Amino acid sequence: MQRHTLCIPKTARFFTEGRLTPEVKEVWFCFHGYAQVADSFLEEFRTIRSPARLFVAPEGLSRFYRRGGSGPIGASWMTSIDRTDEIDDYVRFVDAVHDGLLRSLKPEVGVHALGFSQGAATAARWALLGHARVHRLTLWGEGLPPDLDLLSLRAKLGGLELSLVRGTRDPISGAERRRAEEGRLRASGVPYRCVEFEGGHELDEGVLGELAGC
Repeated sequence: MQRHTLCIPKTARFFTEGRLTPEVKEVWFCFHGYAQVADSFLEEFRTIRSPARLFVAPEGLSRFYRRGGSGPIGASWMTSIDRTDEIDDYVRFVDAVHDGLLRSLKPEVGVHALGFSQGAATAARWALLGHARVHRLTLWGEGLPPDLDLLSLRAKLGGLELSLVRGTRDPISGAERRRAEEGRLRASGVPYRCVEFEGGHELDEGVLGELAGC
């Protein structure tokens, strides 16, 4: 048996909230978690909407029925099968979204990548491996992917404002994983800040407001 691959055109979708006007000062790329979809995820940011802020929510390239063969639908960014190809695919996808939207905006507009859960790895890989210039990176409920070589990426990480956000009762991102992630960052000399809130594996309106400077 021989393995073959073929690159083909694919229709991908993303959602935006806000208008492309001269008032826009920030563009937030919001990456959903496993089994979520982009339009529902984007609703989580309604409390920080502003004429100065444009929100962009790309959707994972693989959709599936969450309960068998019918019912609610979710999306995934990648699996363990052909993971390198899937990473390359979604980095190219988000780069294309970025280029298509931001060509009409001023160069000084800030770009903020925020990833929740599985989307944290997606946000990190796009910010560090894509060609877009990202100013702020927020990883919510997960850390930097373990396969990223932080030493080789230290220069790019040093140019980012990196925030790690976790709920105190998050069953996925517990204290042990948090300590390991912070140790890895300190050992690499990467600057970062931690934000905690009372809650679980979920977004929090108060922290979103803090990140937005509301």
